[in-house]
Order: sequence, then structure tokens, then C-alpha cells
Amino acid sequence: MTNPSRSKRPYLIRAMHEWMADNGHTPHIVVDAAIDGVTVPAEHVKDGKIILNVSHSAAHNLKMTNSAVSFRARFTGVPFDVWVPITSVMGIYAKETGQGMIFSQGVEQPEPPEPEDPDDRITARGDRSHLKIVK
Repeated sequence: MTNPSRSKRPYLIRAMHEWMADNGHTPHIVVDAAIDGVTVPAEHVKDGKIILNVSHSAAHNLKMTNSAVSFRARFTGVPFDVWVPITSVMGIYAKETGQGMIFSQGVEQPEPPEPEDPDDRITARGDRSHLKIVK
């Protein structure tokens, strides 16, 4: 029996954030503010969502862990401690280009299991793989 794998979402968010920063872009996250545990200024929530600038210049003391994104920011000049569970992050994109990543919402779906018989694996062309498992 295998252990369930960790969600890819926090790793992808951190990777995209780093890539955007390295390219001089401003990373923003889209957050579902209706998810339990989201702490954002309610007056800035629109249609149940909020877009947050998570650039290093706007998000002070930014922490991106496997469970949450947290930082301190100013909203209309007022400091606010933001807490966003990873499951509430709907996407991350660069303000300048719109390039980024959208995440499916809901329960994280596990990866499909590998076929037990290696001969049952089908390639993208539909042929059986010519590769064999060596034990």
C-alpha cells in the first residue's frame, strides 16, 4: 500500500512565484474568500474572491508553506495580516502578462494508479510501450 501523496498546489504556487519574480513580474494570487480560515479585508472581497499582490515589495514577511500563504500588507493604507489556506488559492498569475496557473477547486484528487501489469500501459500514440520494468 502506498502513502497518499502531498498536494502539488503549494509547490506550484512557490515555483510560479519565484519564476515571476525572477522575470521582473508582479505575482498575484486569486483567492476564494469563502473558504474557512481565509483572513483578508472583507471590504476588498468581490463576488466571493479577492486578488492579492504577493510580490516581495507588497507582501511583507511573506511565507508560503504547504498549508498557507501569509503576509502583512496595506489595504487603503491600513496594515492587515493576511492568512490564506492553500486550498483557497484558485490561481497565480503575473500582472504584466497574465501568464500563470489556475487550480481546480474542490477536494484534491489523487493520481490515478499505475497498472499492475506493465504490458497494460498504453503510450500517447495508443501503442503498447516498448519499455520493460526491470526488477
